[in-house]
Amino acid sequence: QVHLVQTGGGLVQAGGSLRLSCAASGRTFSRYTMGWFRQAPGKEREFVGAISWSGGDTYYADSVKGRFTISRDNAKNTMYLQMNSLKPEDTAVYYCAATRGAIVVAAIEYGYWGQGTQVTVSS
Repeated sequence: QVHLVQTGGGLVQAGGSLRLSCAASGRTFSRYTMGWFRQAPGKEREFVGAISWSGGDTYYADSVKGRFTISRDNAKNTMYLQMNSLKPEDTAVYYCAATRGAIVVAAIEYGYWGQGTQVTVSS
């Protein structure tokens, strides 16, 4: 089992950058594939990207590819989401999540979730 705590987020102007962190409790963090999702008001939760347990593989939604980067430090039990060139349409509550096995994009496949953090991009 893993408990996820998110930090970071806030308000930024369009074109700016933010970094989110997701810290996991327990000694099994390195066994989990980790993902980031986001949910804007009135919309369904959508996949942003994910990283394999080793950090060797990543996969991104087309909407963030080339702007967002996911990384992890298994020694620190932490995953990161670096967001650059932010756009107003990136405004949402961002969630980190954990799953066993390969990278998947469906939220239902992730069994553990962070508490969510607001990212607001002003135009």
